[in-house]
Amino acid sequence: MTVTEVRIERAALESAIDLARLKWLDAEGREPTDPELRAFTQEMTSWWAENGANHSAYIARSPSGQAIGAAWLALVPRVPRPGNLRRLSADVQSVYVVPTSRGQGVGSMLVEAARAAAVDQGAPRIVVHSSERAVPLYRRLGFAISERLLQRHHDS
Repeated sequence: MTVTEVRIERAALESAIDLARLKWLDAEGREPTDPELRAFTQEMTSWWAENGANHSAYIARSPSGQAIGAAWLALVPRVPRPGNLRRLSADVQSVYVVPTSRGQGVGSMLVEAARAAAVDQGAPRIVVHSSERAVPLYRRLGFAISERLLQRHHDS
């Protein structure tokens, strides 16, 4: 499989089972059983129905149509300013590519699809909370550390 054969598509609700499977693989490190996948797909579908107004998903598909990766984009409205009533924060979330398809540009394609959608919606920047392993990918795509973007972790 070459990267030119991979299709990136904006996911529809009908793709919830693929998104659920990929998120399960990412979180659990193994394929879900059929009952686990059915249950998590229902949970994912309910969550998406509640949050779909500000979350979109992108799926990478192999030439055979198999879901091999996914990325989510969260667009969150910000407090308006005079002359700018539609401000947005954009956040790339849950980027995952199956291990057998890593290192082939699939992750870059997914992040680029999310970035392009954020730009189309008018977001001035896009942020990501990365795993250590993916930092080089994001740097290659133009992401950089910001001295003014701070975070605080709450004690457990």
